[in-house]
Amino acid sequence: MLSLDSPRWAELTHAYGSAADIPLLLRALESLPASEGEREPWFTLWSALAHQGDVYPASFAAVPHVIRALAIAPERADGSFFGFPAWVEICRYRKHVSIPDDLSDPYFAALRQLPFLVASAAKRDWDENFLVCALSAVAAAKGFPSVAEAAQELVPTVAEEFLEWFFSR
Repeated sequence: MLSLDSPRWAELTHAYGSAADIPLLLRALESLPASEGEREPWFTLWSALAHQGDVYPASFAAVPHVIRALAIAPERADGSFFGFPAWVEICRYRKHVSIPDDLSDPYFAALRQLPFLVASAAKRDWDENFLVCALSAVAAAKGFPSVAEAAQELVPTVAEEFLEWFFSR
């Protein structure tokens, strides 16, 4: 895993240029913020590293750090800790983005941890957002990015509509 103190971050890019700003945001995740989506550091991380379905070299360097922070206490982590790595993998697959050689092994090793971390979070109460993030993370980690993407949309009401459509065909 690329050290958060490595000068390589300044060489990596994200949606807005140099990724030198990403280590500070990743360090903030270690406190497992309770807010999701539009609050910091998540808003900036999603915007810079998974911008409108695009992913960047810094995205692949960041995922192992997100998962490392998640592993501190998966039962307290919000859905973004699961959804973000899944979304990066979905976008990588969909857009055929190559991972820099030095970031590939740590990236895939981190993804492989997600099913175990989802299982560790089974003790907590899950809302529908957490459910879709957890399901998506497992699918992405197991090499099913299209299922991971579908899972991110599969809130209970959509699942009911899907089942009606499926059984009526």
